[in-house]
Amino acid sequence: MGPAKKSLLSSNTFLLLGIPGLEHLHTWIGIPFCSMYVVAVVGNVTILAVVRAERSLHEPMFLFLCMLSVTDLVLSTSTLPRMLCLFWLAAHDITFDACLAQMFFIHSFTAMESGFFLAMAIDRYVAICDPLRHATILTHTRIAKMGTAVLLRGVAFFSPHPILLKQLPYCRTRVIAHTYCEFMAVVKLACVDTGATKRYSLSVASVIGSCDGFFIAVSYVLILRAVFRLPSREASLKALGTCGSHVCVILVFYSTAVFTFLTHRFGHNVAPQIHIFIANMYLLVPPFLNPIVYGIRTKKIRDHVINSLRVKVA
Repeated sequence: MGPAKKSLLSSNTFLLLGIPGLEHLHTWIGIPFCSMYVVAVVGNVTILAVVRAERSLHEPMFLFLCMLSVTDLVLSTSTLPRMLCLFWLAAHDITFDACLAQMFFIHSFTAMESGFFLAMAIDRYVAICDPLRHATILTHTRIAKMGTAVLLRGVAFFSPHPILLKQLPYCRTRVIAHTYCEFMAVVKLACVDTGATKRYSLSVASVIGSCDGFFIAVSYVLILRAVFRLPSREASLKALGTCGSHVCVILVFYSTAVFTFLTHRFGHNVAPQIHIFIANMYLLVPPFLNPIVYGIRTKKIRDHVINSLRVKVA
């Protein structure tokens, strides 16, 4: 029974199509996706466990890193297990409420991810440009307030998404041409004018993304200016290497996000396979890369993990 016929069985059920035109490759596509998910979960859980166990790591950088790790775990877990069921078990159907819940977690935690990248950029700026006042400026109270602000922003701006979609009538097909419940993919199925709803979603995403991206760019420009003024060439190269890896992760996140945004707005001629694949990378790659760049490349975390493994082996 095809997806279109199945959709008639229940008015409360939608069907995820997957990647249109690549259905015959779903099994193979699921293998690298699953591998990235496993690395993301193990890496982020390891970061959380190490920072929790080692009191010397209770510093602003590592506390923000823990917030980013929790965000990555929620973001990847809200999409990957369901996506793998689609790829490997051909589990296309999803209830409307589950679809709305997945949508909320994806969009709100994506906004949080962007906010925590900004918070970490501010932390690096203060640590490099004003190191003597770093501990007094970024106290635990201020860090908690920044984390709460990022959390509330993501929830406040994207809570209307499921509420708005819940009120729309869906008299067309109930097949979602995507691997997960993306807002734009679902809103297209409504049989009324959704122009205002689409404009709200695109406006919120563009405002949050552009503001965070702008302040992150300003922070790293100021950081680079301070790095090039360091008297020691070795210290400059070390700082550049650290900042460079951080910037690469941020660029991957924002470049895929911008591509997805522009495709919704202007890219009507972009092949759906490319759009959906990039949209998946936008959710999978940052949680996969963050533990590697921020965790393995951070000496304190790396040394703690190595020492713990040595103790267990001994």
